Amino acid sequence: MNENEKNSLGYTPGEYVLFRKYARRFLILFALLYMTIYCCRLNLGNAAAVIMEEEGWNSADIGLLTSVLFWTYGIGQMVNGRLADLFGARRFIVMAVCLSAACNVLLSFQKSIAVIAVIWAFNGFFQSMAWPPGLAIMSGWWPSGKRGFASGFMQAFSGFGQACATLAVALSLKLLPGMGWRGCFILPAAIPVIMLVVYKLFTKNSPSDIGLAPYTESNARTAETEAEMAALIEKNGALYPYRYVLSIKAFRAWLVIAMIGGLARYGLTTWIPLYFTQRFGVDVTAGLLKSLALPVGMGFGTFLVPVLTDRFCSGDRRPAVVISAIVAAVSVISFMTLDPRTAGGSVLVSIMLFIAGFAIYAISGVSFAYACDLGGRVFTATCSGIIGFVAYSGAALQSMIYGFILEKAGWNTVFISIAALCFVSAFIARRKNHGTAE
Repeated sequence: MNENEKNSLGYTPGEYVLFRKYARRFLILFALLYMTIYCCRLNLGNAAAVIMEEEGWNSADIGLLTSVLFWTYGIGQMVNGRLADLFGARRFIVMAVCLSAACNVLLSFQKSIAVIAVIWAFNGFFQSMAWPPGLAIMSGWWPSGKRGFASGFMQAFSGFGQACATLAVALSLKLLPGMGWRGCFILPAAIPVIMLVVYKLFTKNSPSDIGLAPYTESNARTAETEAEMAALIEKNGALYPYRYVLSIKAFRAWLVIAMIGGLARYGLTTWIPLYFTQRFGVDVTAGLLKSLALPVGMGFGTFLVPVLTDRFCSGDRRPAVVISAIVAAVSVISFMTLDPRTAGGSVLVSIMLFIAGFAIYAISGVSFAYACDLGGRVFTATCSGIIGFVAYSGAALQSMIYGFILEKAGWNTVFISIAALCFVSAFIARRKNHGTAE
């Protein structure tokens, strides 16, 4: 925030220093908390090879199990986003961590695939209580001109969260070898609970919690839109935001983009560790470590690209989607042709995975920045919840479809379809009138 923004937020110099301190503190600590939440979400996919070996399950079984979480996570985002706007975001974040950790520990004692599926479904719903409320709190601390930066920063740590989950599973297999795959649901569950304590101690829900009034929005158009939306909700009822945003043609186009982005992101995240193990014969831990370039690239992409759209195209963020989708498609096809067992191939595999992760998750970051643009401080959680619902619907579909495809058609079909869908996303984004909220 620069000097001009200090004046426009409506605070005295002393108040602004305090406001900025807590705004930054929330952003950093929520990002770290959300990163650790992934340890309780992606551990099943990361432990897939061990589960298949110990339990005799196949890729279709794993696909159906991971799909269950994605469906309930997406539905939960749709529901919990609006509930967080109505009843307070902070309590939803606390419940998300505690209930998800409990599901993971409970799952580690199960043998029946049906029981595991039910527990994993509840886990998906509980996990959905964190992200939309987090974006809602963020919007109360960060004005419109900085929300691409703030939402991108938070998304970056969700990308790093995938790396965190991968390392947590690898560490579990090393530290708890006697427990097999079950240890991959116990040790990772402790990590977000510890981080939640730190988050609770050092963050505040809104400026009013530190004795400040809400900031004054420096963008006159945004401030006017927020006032209009608040009046519309008061007039039409608590569920009106759903009807309002779904009536916007641009928003519906972004929903398609978000769904494809979710499918592509999790189409790689879910299956890449297993790809290295099945296709090239590397052991489970080595496969996990080789896949780390993917989530690291995702973290950087989903932070840097939304920040750039703040600066160069904040009124119409779709050019970033076009470029990112094309880069993602090319890098996925290139990755498919490489052999990590050779010295040069191993390096190129990491590079292509990094680029693919960077570009694919950049699309997600830009989508959520758009949701913040549209929802403002009035119903960002609602908008981001809808975006999250369709993104995880895509994630759920890929788990179901690719699990069966791998049994019938092989790995190349998976990668070619992901690349093709990225090109479709670029085509949708390049059409006019899909970049703004009007």
